[in-house]
Amino acid sequence: MDKARLCEIIGRFSELQVAVIGDFFLDRYLVIDSTLAEVSVETGLTVHQVVGKRLSPGAAGTVVSNLRALGVGKVLCLGVIGLDGEGFELKRHLEAIGADYGGLIESDERFTPCYTKPMLLEEGKERELERIDIKNRAPLPQHIELELVELLNDLLPNMDAVLVGDQVQERNYGVVTDRVREAICHLAGQFPEKVFLADSRVRIGEYWNVHLKPNKFEATDAVLGNTRPDTARGVDVTIDQARECAHELRKRTDRAVFLTAQEQGIFVIDEYETHVPTFAPGGPIDPVGAGDSCAAAIASALAAGATTNEAALLGNVVASITIQKIGVTGTASPSEIEARLDEINARRTK
Repeated sequence: MDKARLCEIIGRFSELQVAVIGDFFLDRYLVIDSTLAEVSVETGLTVHQVVGKRLSPGAAGTVVSNLRALGVGKVLCLGVIGLDGEGFELKRHLEAIGADYGGLIESDERFTPCYTKPMLLEEGKERELERIDIKNRAPLPQHIELELVELLNDLLPNMDAVLVGDQVQERNYGVVTDRVREAICHLAGQFPEKVFLADSRVRIGEYWNVHLKPNKFEATDAVLGNTRPDTARGVDVTIDQARECAHELRKRTDRAVFLTAQEQGIFVIDEYETHVPTFAPGGPIDPVGAGDSCAAAIASALAAGATTNEAALLGNVVASITIQKIGVTGTASPSEIEARLDEINARRTK
């Protein structure tokens, strides 16, 4: 992609309205100074001392952060949070990045999901300790499902794209329940001119009428299920297996499948298959959130009129930037994208 075409696509982002529906988490990083540890008089246990904290929107919230960083004009959050402190902090940080959280249903029947990540500070460097999760341990109540579907129906006519962040693994415990997923897929069929993109940890094979962004494990799980190699035992999934499964997913959804394969880039399965190589930036990397940043770039590009291959390329470029941002929710700005594309094109001409 030449720079003029890139600028043309990115230049349309400010005109877009994108809805993100899914599981909004609060990411809470607690920085612990190991030299300040004390012993509790009451219990005799170690008392860890927090000297800093970082809060940011996580899961579907990470997608929102990336959309706003890309310059998308309006980003609307659709989901369910609790009437709790985590929900307050989540809304505060969504507001700070300019996202519209008016579509977040607040309920005293739910927790605001939260990943608490203790970071042990030793010799000036942080090391992540065991994470503490707050998640909902019961199915989403039916009346909240219906309210969420009604919200999506009301808002969709004004949206250019809908991005689904299906994070929670337990069926029907998260926001994208079976009923909500079915409604999304039916709406995608009714509004084919709008971009729908789904990113799902364990149910990518249950979508239709929408573009899909699975990684190679998600794609093979969706098609092969229990028959695929068990990665927990050290048996990897080959890219050929994943590509074959991505073609099957393409048949099911009747939309493009963006198969992400880490250092191998993205395989776009549409009317035909295209391989879009990635860019290796070098140096230390943090892959957490790379899939979310890639999804945000792909959906934005498609809504701005890019081809599927152009959207995949932009997804790769954005991910190559965000993985270099260590210990934070990585995002990529238009200026960073332009600079990275210049770097890629310069390497190719050598």
